Amino acid sequence: MAGRPLRRDRSTAVSGFRAGPRNSLTDVSGLLVGHAGDETLKSGATVILCDPPAVAGVKVLGGAPGTRETDLLAPENMVQAADAIVLSGGSAFGLDAASGVQAFLREQNRGFAVAGFRVPIVAGAILFDLANGGDKAWGRYPPYRDLGYAAAENASETVLLGSVGAGLGASTATVRGGLGTASVQLENGITVAAMVAVNALGSPLIGATRRFWAAPFEIGEEFGGLGWPAPMPEGVTTPRTKFSARSGANTTIAAIATDAVLDKSAATRLATAAHDGFARALWPAHTDFDGDLVFALATGSSAVTPDAAMRLEMAAAAAAVMARAIARGIHAAAPSRGVGLPAWCELG
Repeated sequence: MAGRPLRRDRSTAVSGFRAGPRNSLTDVSGLLVGHAGDETLKSGATVILCDPPAVAGVKVLGGAPGTRETDLLAPENMVQAADAIVLSGGSAFGLDAASGVQAFLREQNRGFAVAGFRVPIVAGAILFDLANGGDKAWGRYPPYRDLGYAAAENASETVLLGSVGAGLGASTATVRGGLGTASVQLENGITVAAMVAVNALGSPLIGATRRFWAAPFEIGEEFGGLGWPAPMPEGVTTPRTKFSARSGANTTIAAIATDAVLDKSAATRLATAAHDGFARALWPAHTDFDGDLVFALATGSSAVTPDAAMRLEMAAAAAAVMARAIARGIHAAAPSRGVGLPAWCELG
């Protein structure tokens, strides 16, 4: 399984935001992340395990989503917390990854208690990577249930990013996609972190340059430190998309997490704010042909219940950290070895 380990980066951006010690989703206490993938398949799955279960919400803003158990996360519905969130490749076939994670959690006797049984609450979303040249001749049953189980077995505080898990076979309009993550520690004691599998219809790069739309939010040189071009080249507002060749082969799926104490409604609002990070890092985003989705998790481990001013700061942080996670996933993608789109590292 390919990937680059995360670099510890405590430097401060112009915004005043400071990255957490791992600069990853696991800077939120109570969360572990695992990946599993198959290089021949050119696809994989990523799991976020919540121990204890975390208050969860979701917001879908893309026009072509593929999901499991998202209705359960609506604020008006009974179950308040999730045991795991799964991001997977494989289009609708990849929804089986959540079944593998559920099997793993059942073996651990974890889940929602009802009528003498434990039912693990596992929500998931998928991206389309079927047409990326991988061998999809898997026979009667797709391999994603096993990939989900393996990802859960691999879960730890150490997170790889780039061409791993759900980002293994991902692409954008201009370069290879990937799995990205980032975190921020706020002065009010709250941590906000994001993880994202970037398979967008649009591009993370400004025109034909190597520079990221997310550059204003970069902390240190976590995705190259190139900044925005000055002056902006002509034609940068012209969308660069996959539309003409593979209009269905898209979707960016993500999770935003915090250690603040939130209810389901507030978690859903945080997911909505995190979608602004898509718009800051990808051009265009939220199209008819993307299934863009953000899950939200609130572990409450900081014991901080945010007031209105804190919630405002968290919303800004959610957008900024999501934009950074998107760029980091693209920046860390493995070389393409001459097949398909180039990786960012191969651009001249």
